[in-house]
Amino acid sequence: MSDGASSRCRALLMGSGEVLGQKPLPLAPALGFLPPPNSIADSSFVRSIQNMATTTTRSFLQVAATEEAAPPLRVVQIEGLVILKIIKHCKDHSPSLVTGQLLGLDVGSVLEVTNCFPFPMREEDEEIEADGANYQLEMMRCLREVNVDNNTVGWYQSTLLGSFQTVELIETFMNYQENIRRCVCIIYDPSRSDQGVLALKALKLSDSFMELYRSNNFTGEKLREKNLSWVDIFEEIPIKVSNSALISAFMTELEPDTPVTQCDYDRLQLSTSSLMERNTEFLIECMDDLSLEEQKFQFYYRSLSRQQAQQQAWLQKRRAENMARKAAGEEPLPEEDPSNPVFKPLPEPSRLESFLITNQISNYCNQINGVSGQSFNRLYLMKALHED
Repeated sequence: MSDGASSRCRALLMGSGEVLGQKPLPLAPALGFLPPPNSIADSSFVRSIQNMATTTTRSFLQVAATEEAAPPLRVVQIEGLVILKIIKHCKDHSPSLVTGQLLGLDVGSVLEVTNCFPFPMREEDEEIEADGANYQLEMMRCLREVNVDNNTVGWYQSTLLGSFQTVELIETFMNYQENIRRCVCIIYDPSRSDQGVLALKALKLSDSFMELYRSNNFTGEKLREKNLSWVDIFEEIPIKVSNSALISAFMTELEPDTPVTQCDYDRLQLSTSSLMERNTEFLIECMDDLSLEEQKFQFYYRSLSRQQAQQQAWLQKRRAENMARKAAGEEPLPEEDPSNPVFKPLPEPSRLESFLITNQISNYCNQINGVSGQSFNRLYLMKALHED
């Protein structure tokens, strides 16, 4: 039995209708067609049926309450065929960025991805949203007709050297969260995978960040109150590759006789200048963007201190005027005037963009450290081989 079928069986045994995209049907209406009791035995029979229905309804309520307090997402289980589809789609259109839909089941703390399909690339002058929605609905209908899991669990997208932490990604997450309780985004980087490493990761937004994003209040005070920093935006979920026993046996038959493959030789290439150069270039661009964000906050704090100085000067003038009015026996004026532009609060710039840029800088630095470490290991290995 395939993983998708076993997951559906587990969901049926657990009584979780939400997993299968259907709500559990209450059993209480089933009592409506029972005949009226004509004897004591009939009355006992009806009471027993009612007690059974009450117990069953209570069990459904307990299941519903359990589903509301669902366990946190721990693992994203992806079938090997889905990974191959994602890699092929992203590799065929590289360096262009592509996206696609992920299908599967949400079972407990495991999100099972059993299938996927790509989104077509559109021109800028086309109606992307309308055509994209129609395309998705048509694909889901076709998959349902061939008895394939058609529950949306997220989407995948390609990236270039890890450049994916943008506001658009967050907005896409929030749009998915409106209809899907838990969804993930699979990020695949073809440029890094060319170095012999499967650059595949599963991401989701943290709950604290989503709550703050809905309020659209990324001020310094609110961030300190929520204890939220730039590392708390995304959560990386471990990926587990799953294959059926038949596929695993078939892959064993396809293994080459030689223990060394071309991929192993690719890992020993000493030339990493292009990868290092592009990472450094992107890092410099992010540093420039972060400098611009810093200038925004510097201008805000200068304006804030200037406004506070103007407020103090205005208050001193008003207090002196009130003292003169008191000496003349007149009523003092209020010390604060909301209509005065001096007391109008200055809007604080959002820190979301700076958080994303900082997160992206950290990603580039980690990639540079990883490439540098691998290059040093290769150099020491080649040095040892030449000495021998």
